[in-house]
Amino acid sequence: MFFSPLTVSPARCVSLLSPKNHPRIRNSKSIQCNATATTIDHDQELNRRSANYPPSFWDYNFVKSLTSDYTEEKYVSQVEKLKDEVQHLINGDMDVPLLMLELIDSVQRLGLKYKFEKDIKKALDVIYNDKNDAWLSSDLYSTALQFRLLRQHGYDVPQDVFERFKNENGSFKASICEDVKGLLSLYEASFFGFKGEDIIDEAKAFATKHLKKIKGNLSPSMVRKVNHALDMPLHWKLPRMEARWFIDTYEQEPNKNPNLLQLAKLDYNIVQSIHQKEVGELARWWVDLGLDKVTFSRDRLMEHYFWCNGMVSDPQYGAFRDMTTKVTCFITLIDDVYDVYGSIEELELFTDFVDRWDITEIDKLPNNIKAVLLAMFNGTNDIGYWTLKERGFNIIPYLSKQWAKLCKAYFTEAKWFHQGYKPTLDEYLDNAVVSIAAPIMLFCSYFLTTDKITVDALNYIDKLPSIMWCPSMLLRLTNDLGTSSGELARGDSLKAVQCYMNDTGATEEVAREHIKSLVHETWKTLNKDMLGSYPFSEACLTANPNLGRTTQCMYQHGDGHGIPDRWTKDNVISLLVEPFTLD
Repeated sequence: MFFSPLTVSPARCVSLLSPKNHPRIRNSKSIQCNATATTIDHDQELNRRSANYPPSFWDYNFVKSLTSDYTEEKYVSQVEKLKDEVQHLINGDMDVPLLMLELIDSVQRLGLKYKFEKDIKKALDVIYNDKNDAWLSSDLYSTALQFRLLRQHGYDVPQDVFERFKNENGSFKASICEDVKGLLSLYEASFFGFKGEDIIDEAKAFATKHLKKIKGNLSPSMVRKVNHALDMPLHWKLPRMEARWFIDTYEQEPNKNPNLLQLAKLDYNIVQSIHQKEVGELARWWVDLGLDKVTFSRDRLMEHYFWCNGMVSDPQYGAFRDMTTKVTCFITLIDDVYDVYGSIEELELFTDFVDRWDITEIDKLPNNIKAVLLAMFNGTNDIGYWTLKERGFNIIPYLSKQWAKLCKAYFTEAKWFHQGYKPTLDEYLDNAVVSIAAPIMLFCSYFLTTDKITVDALNYIDKLPSIMWCPSMLLRLTNDLGTSSGELARGDSLKAVQCYMNDTGATEEVAREHIKSLVHETWKTLNKDMLGSYPFSEACLTANPNLGRTTQCMYQHGDGHGIPDRWTKDNVISLLVEPFTLD
């Protein structure tokens, strides 16, 4: 099959990406494209593969038109009034610790954690330092809720708090199965375990097994909560997606706080209006660049924004969402060049250009690949210009190094495919944790959210420490679980499931269970890592587990990125299109 050429001509590409339209960092290498040069039309010589990706679900004119009136002052002032009332509740008397824990849990699940960080920390400090925890007694619900919230916020809580719910044989008591609320609380708490915590592992297995078996006269509300938890534990859920679900659920609670509910709805709508403006501007950028017309790659601007919004959704970090969405668009384009479109000779040239950060010989590449490379170079320099202007730091040497690492990892996989080589699982994962592109996204979460960029922090991040390795591995493993069957069907290189099958002779079902177990183990390591101290801000730190959560959301039921017209579409609509109706 021959591919139709890019709709954007080389001359137009140069016009759109020229220095006069896009400022450059003074000493960065200039990016030129000689539109008049004689270029061999490689597409007429190669029978290029096709991934047959479906087109974007989204009409970009619609995306550009997204708007809301929830930024009006009348709403902002109303939020401030409601915020003061909720703040007073969190800072109130601690006569009943359980009620305070439930309030904090509700505030977080309603999407309001970012508004009350200091107040929540102060309240949890009091609860943690109160050694008279007799109120927990033998109450499973209270114990598990306290354990989950304290661990989430970095407190050292031992797994031994659950010993009281075991019998003399060391097993969890069968009687606790009668307490569905407590069992559900234990289930959610168990996902905050660390490696080597046998009690927490037993709690997870016990609670999961018995929640799945529950029958009887449960209220519709409890049935909904159990099904929601079994679908995916709270710890793995995206905060904005959970807020969308929990606001509806909380509204049905008989003991709901009306002011808290109203604040949650208003804040969701106001933040949504900010996100709408951001994605509208990105749609203009994407269409103006002309890369929405590329026929061999996935057009996934909205999904890329969903990724970046999932990592850092707080309204003040629009620069991160804007520029990292652009980076992620380039990642997908380049990934498809390596996976599907380019010949091995073209990919070697592409990798060399990026590694040297020099494209003076770009005309050796066909126009389609040339346009992708040029767009990535120019986009990177735009980000570099912003960083120099706003942060006083030239990030290009560091960002270009991340691009080189990514392209080298892509090229390794391309060579494996062209040579018919089958890597072991360990060999595959060593490379794939980079080729999944999470490291470059997490790198962006540092320099685009911090006020002061330091060389020490950049050097630390460059080593891919465990706190960043874990979400990268989560993205790789869940991506492979969700997409490997489709990719194998079109002849792509092997993925984690197939590597394990080749290593061990296991069936696909057994291999998938093994990869799923690696997901759980990686989350345990990440849980422990979150208690560490790092040379970057809270926004960057939180972006790491949030990337894991976005991954779980995107690939839970299959390839929500490659084929995004199912649950991904619904998630994007709830995130960006549909506001809550206010009373």
